[in-house]
Amino acid sequence: MIRATTPKRTFSNRHVNVGAKQVATVYARALVEAAEAAGQTEAAMDELDSFLIDVIGAAPKLETVLNSALVSPDEKNALLDKGLRGQASPLFLNFLKVVSRHGRLDILRPIHQAAHDLYDQMRGIVRVQVASAADLEEPLKLELTESVRQMIGGKPVLAMEVWPELVGGMMMRVGDTVYDGSISTRLERIRQEMIDRSVHEIQSRRDRFSSPEGN
Repeated sequence: MIRATTPKRTFSNRHVNVGAKQVATVYARALVEAAEAAGQTEAAMDELDSFLIDVIGAAPKLETVLNSALVSPDEKNALLDKGLRGQASPLFLNFLKVVSRHGRLDILRPIHQAAHDLYDQMRGIVRVQVASAADLEEPLKLELTESVRQMIGGKPVLAMEVWPELVGGMMMRVGDTVYDGSISTRLERIRQEMIDRSVHEIQSRRDRFSSPEGN
């Protein structure tokens, strides 16, 4: 059985404002369902990503204006028209205007996360955070992905992190549940392969240092 060393850090948690999340999900669902009906889901998700990263992220003052209750929805929509007309699809621009008219541009980031969560659910995608003591080679990543698929179903997408303090162990997070390596004999085998490789590397170094050529 795996006895992974308890790490000093944990997987990052998304800060969740329950009220904002519930409202954000309503708007996110409206966007995803409209985009799905129009056959533009992937494009709409890309536009949402780009707007948050390339527009809002690059212009904090614009975000302040869009979030401000002192700026009217009409003024905000005029800004969106000026900045995005011809750049954004009519579907996405109209979505932003609807959010603006309801005075909820301040929750664009929760809407962004909720939209991705809904998209993942529709596509059967499962986001999995994995921490291991060392970076895993591609064959092991593929084997781990298949093991996770058999455990939880869906289409696992792994986000890998390296935590040296795990000392050969492995931890995995799916949603709000964190597992250690004892969840599966397959994870045990992967862990053992990592340990065997580390032992082999250490032994190889010792052999080189102890040989006449190494002196």
